[in-house]
Amino acid sequence: MKLTRLAAKSAGLTFIELVLAMAILSVLAAVALPLAEISVKRSKEIELQRALRDIREAIDAYHDDWVRAVAEQKITPSVDDTGYPEELEELVDGKEWGDLFSFKRRYLRRIPRDPFDRYGEGWGLRSYEDDPDSMVHSGSDIYDVYSLSDGIALDGTPYNTW
Repeated sequence: MKLTRLAAKSAGLTFIELVLAMAILSVLAAVALPLAEISVKRSKEIELQRALRDIREAIDAYHDDWVRAVAEQKITPSVDDTGYPEELEELVDGKEWGDLFSFKRRYLRRIPRDPFDRYGEGWGLRSYEDDPDSMVHSGSDIYDVYSLSDGIALDGTPYNTW
């Protein structure tokens, strides 16, 4: 009978053990939280790089098809036509290049989103006649895209220079 009373008294945790366990858990959480934030930021950066690459490859494919259609005389370009799309939606909607293809050629299924775009601004655009680092779009065509985020990457470069 004395043994069961003794076992019943020592079955739970003491207050000191509980405080010590909480202190250890808080130290571990304080170490793990910054690592988790870096991991999330790194995954967003990879998503941004992938989105920029996809859009830029689609723009280049569009221009290559335009050059081919002009060379094969499937379309007649205007004087100020550069061969780049006027809107990003043209890459999704597709383009008919005379009879270069037997179908309307689409370049993207959807326009990828900027993972650092908090306000729904979309992408920054540059036309063929803009400077390579210009932040103002002249509006004639789309030669390049960039992120509108003013954040800084893990490597120290601004996202809008990628």
